[in-house]
Amino acid sequence: MKIYKTIADMRAASRTARYTGKRLGLVPTMGALHEGHLSLVRAARAKCDGVAVSIFVNPLQFGPSEDLAKYPRTFERDRELLEKEGVDILFAPTPEEMYPTGAVTYVTVEGLSEKLCGKSRPGHFRGVTTVVAKLFHIVEPDAAFFGQKDAAQATIIRRMVQDLNLPVEIAVCPIVREPDGLAMSSRNAYLSPQERKSALVLHRALTEVKNRFDQGERNAINLIAAGTQVLTQDPTVRLDYFEIVNPVTLDPVPELTSCALVAGAAFVGNTRLIDNILLP
Repeated sequence: MKIYKTIADMRAASRTARYTGKRLGLVPTMGALHEGHLSLVRAARAKCDGVAVSIFVNPLQFGPSEDLAKYPRTFERDRELLEKEGVDILFAPTPEEMYPTGAVTYVTVEGLSEKLCGKSRPGHFRGVTTVVAKLFHIVEPDAAFFGQKDAAQATIIRRMVQDLNLPVEIAVCPIVREPDGLAMSSRNAYLSPQERKSALVLHRALTEVKNRFDQGERNAINLIAAGTQVLTQDPTVRLDYFEIVNPVTLDPVPELTSCALVAGAAFVGNTRLIDNILLP
């Protein structure tokens, strides 16, 4: 596995791959890798001739009071995991490499970036789309792989690619969960043993919504109420949002007459976790 830390070196490696006719897949990450990330690597390996993974804790997508400073950084462990998975290229730039002094240009997907997580994390999705656009221009992948856990992010990136005519196929892969249902996340490392138990309430709320849906309930207000009731059973969990939206527009839907995204975010202690399901 080749490791590149500069944009020039990464671009040279990408162009070599393209000149030899290889289909290149990219898995963008912020490191602290877990099985969810590795499932994206395997999906990229299955669909592409070469796989590049980026590790970059992107400061633009963190708010002033968020966890940028303490976000887990486990580069050596991550490198070993990626080598075992047969990754060809690891791109690990510094913030100074990605954002030179004086940079003032951002990529914003208007009308989507203010929804779901964008409501409580102003500027978050602008940071995501800016860094992903830069990664697409630097790595020039044929396909990029993202997880369904970050459903709003995936929707926003798809729209960015469409609107900017970027020649990248976007693949969204299923959520990977712990045996008890907790969605895998790098932030799970923050949880104490008791908080780890409390964190399951988000998955239970989504499961309750699915059960009600399977029993024939289609009214979104009733389904949201059922999920929220489960969430309020644990007083240590603070709800951020629990919504049912169109997975393309992220607008609320009154009735589930077609595919809908049920998405929630909650604070367990000081840790903000997200999860979602698609219905039907």
